[in-house]
Amino acid sequence: MMFYRFARGLCNLFYALFFRLRVIGRENIPEVGGVLLCSNHISNFDPPTVGIRLKRQVHFMAKAELFQIPVLGPIINKLGAFPVKRGGVSKESIKGAISLLRDGHVLGIFPEGTRNNPGGIGKKGAAMFALKSGAAVIPAAIIGDYRLFRRMTVVYGKPVDLTSFTESGSPDLEQVTEHIMQAIQALADEYRNKVA
Repeated sequence: MMFYRFARGLCNLFYALFFRLRVIGRENIPEVGGVLLCSNHISNFDPPTVGIRLKRQVHFMAKAELFQIPVLGPIINKLGAFPVKRGGVSKESIKGAISLLRDGHVLGIFPEGTRNNPGGIGKKGAAMFALKSGAAVIPAAIIGDYRLFRRMTVVYGKPVDLTSFTESGSPDLEQVTEHIMQAIQALADEYRNKVA
């Protein structure tokens, strides 16, 4: 945790100086309990952007190959990331993510799955994690283009209500995913012009 706080402090300084990072809606993040933080995905800079201004540590899935890179692998491991294999999420990764949430931690995820997803079609992992863990689902929208000395903003929305899906007995993961994606898009649409 000490290393995480140190790295978060450095990132905060970097983002404040070079991206003028501003956050909105931090009060929407529950102080305790499992939280699934679902954000749009526009850059490799996104994981720190979503997590560094929060009091709670945010864990992320990362490509397994990154853990094999000298220096980088141990660093991202200490930062709370855990590996996921290319070509699909393994059973171990799924169990690890759900266990993390059930144990009351914060998991950051990008439901689009890739930065090159112009249609905004979501992958079902976020929906599955949310339904199986019972964690609060918080939508987040990253707004900006990561140009040096230009404003970057991250907006955290109110928890996504999944009650209608959980009461149905066997919820459709695609519908739940779409519901989460719509909440992210609505945040981005609402704030894009306000923070420009």
